[in-house]
Amino acid sequence: MDIPLTKQATAPHRPPALRYSRTWDTGVTGIGDARDAVAALLSRARPAPDRRSVQDAQLTVSELVTNAAKHAPGPCGLRLEVTPDGSAVRISVTDTSAEPPLRRPPDPRRVGGHGLHLVTMLATELEVIPLPQGKRVTATVPLTGAPAG
Repeated sequence: MDIPLTKQATAPHRPPALRYSRTWDTGVTGIGDARDAVAALLSRARPAPDRRSVQDAQLTVSELVTNAAKHAPGPCGLRLEVTPDGSAVRISVTDTSAEPPLRRPPDPRRVGGHGLHLVTMLATELEVIPLPQGKRVTATVPLTGAPAG
């Protein structure tokens, strides 16, 4: 008995990985471009993340890219990757500064210096990896699927 190819048992189909990467040659980056890249990538994720998850990921990328632009001269890189199960997005920013990001003590009167607090509130993981010429900061932001219907 012939079984049509579409009905044959095969290895489970794995959707293509959802990834994005970009580098900027100078410390001046397009934070708006980074936020747009997050929204575009997550619009292809399945299950589709809810609006709040997309906003959390956009805020996280804004803070990480801003820190790289503010504290590190030279090239900056961004890599976005949705986990294979679609439950999270990994946001990685590389820069040329060897100094790890530091959380400053909370001070509601201070303008600025609150970004890392926001990132640690939104991310389930935050990892800093030293590189030969700088560092990579990776935040994993959970994605909640949009309600059905």
